[in-house]
Amino acid sequence: MAQTNPTVGDIAGNAEKILRVWNDHKDLSDLIVFSELILSGYQPEDLVLHDHFIDYCMRIAHDIAQKTKDGPALIISSPWRDEDGHKHNTALFVYEGGIKAALPKYELPNYGVFDEVRVFTKGELPHPVDYMGYKLGIGTCEDLWFPTVAKHLKDNGADILISLNGSPFEVQKDKMRLDIIANRVKETDLPALYINQVGGQDEIVFDGGSFAMNADGEVIAHLPFFEEAIETITSLSFRESVSEPRNLRSLDYARDDNKLIYECLKLGLRDYVDKNGFPGVIIGSSGGIDSALSAAIAVDALGADRVQCVMMPSPYTSQDSLDDAKALSKNLGCHHSVLSIQSVMNAYHDLIPDMSEIALENIQSRARGVALMAMSNTSGKMVLSTGNKSEMAVGYATLYGDMCGGYNALKDVYKTTVYALAKWRNEQSPVIPDNIINRPPSAELKPDQTDQDSLPDYDILDKILEGFIEDRKSISQLVSEDIDEDTARKVRRLLDRSEYKRRQAPPGVKISKHSFGRERRMPMTNHYDSA
Repeated sequence: MAQTNPTVGDIAGNAEKILRVWNDHKDLSDLIVFSELILSGYQPEDLVLHDHFIDYCMRIAHDIAQKTKDGPALIISSPWRDEDGHKHNTALFVYEGGIKAALPKYELPNYGVFDEVRVFTKGELPHPVDYMGYKLGIGTCEDLWFPTVAKHLKDNGADILISLNGSPFEVQKDKMRLDIIANRVKETDLPALYINQVGGQDEIVFDGGSFAMNADGEVIAHLPFFEEAIETITSLSFRESVSEPRNLRSLDYARDDNKLIYECLKLGLRDYVDKNGFPGVIIGSSGGIDSALSAAIAVDALGADRVQCVMMPSPYTSQDSLDDAKALSKNLGCHHSVLSIQSVMNAYHDLIPDMSEIALENIQSRARGVALMAMSNTSGKMVLSTGNKSEMAVGYATLYGDMCGGYNALKDVYKTTVYALAKWRNEQSPVIPDNIINRPPSAELKPDQTDQDSLPDYDILDKILEGFIEDRKSISQLVSEDIDEDTARKVRRLLDRSEYKRRQAPPGVKISKHSFGRERRMPMTNHYDSA
């Protein structure tokens, strides 16, 4: 079971990964199985629509077959074109120098972050592949999320179910996968291998967690989350139970949501920065909780030497914020500097003397954004924006100000979860000053300002937002759950009117059911008032 981290579009590099695993394990294995679209990387999106991309994938796949002809079989996956010119998401059975079977994906997902119907053609129901006296029932991801393919494979004599996956992280997703495969095992009375991709790809993070399950529905091996791993299964009998579970420590890991989310944010940020060739990140360090958590994630993901924190005080910045930002950087061991924006504010005031109060507030954020982007242009480092999902939901973020940046680790993280993650991180080793966690949150854009001057407490706000966004509830449903109607209506108005801002936000790690972007596409011009 090869749980690897491919890079979308790096077909030659991904092929090298495949060949490296094959060479390292060819004397130990009869069969080596990789994840969904390992050759192209997943998700390739509109690359699939380019014929030259498909041509290259197919050529490299045949090259892999030639280079592995004197050893164990491989199951790899690649975009593929059939004789009629249809493009498929295809599992390839590679053995003795050739591609012995090409099995197109039958169930194409068309929801959430998936729109495979747009770029791939649905395949026929796959038939088992004969190998070493067994019949291998091979399906791709969604194929085994429903009973049809598994039943067809069983009816045609399959001895085992093998599932190639590109399944993104969400909280509690591992339990869902285990339950789904357990259902297929129960329905067919067959053991199963589930191989998942690992790594960050733009806003999606694949968490790995591949596993083997015997015909009794027992998990006999479970690979780690958020890291590449190889597991050789020698005790998985096709027809008998086993009593020696292996590597199940990762199942205990799955019960700690804060750890899973934190590791997901780390991996998503690291792979975005590294795969896109940035030397590091620059963070506007405000002395607040969001920038503090972002800095901790960045240091843990990239190393302290690649993280630059910049405190940019205005006349409204408190001494506590100055002290806390400095202490944070010291604790993390990363570079810290102070750059006052007072002169920039004065220049804007001279340029536009009659600015409104809200314009005066926003100009501070925009001055900081311009400074950070200038430092990014100078150093090549990427600006990491730090706004959380609660703020992005209600529009408490400034276009071309604190929304500036190339990526945002907290984009899909509600404010209450930000606090939970900060406390969890401090339990590992105390790096975020307690004062940052305990002080009332404030943008500090005017005297004595706090977020709760104009917003409900975050525990109430996040409950309302989760109801609207994740569960798609109406106002009346929330009111029936003891939410104040006026408060719910106010939050709904803020949520709807801020859609245009979110369209211009940087990408960021997805952890929820409905992250802003492809999973939640609301019209910017929208007069619907859901009761």
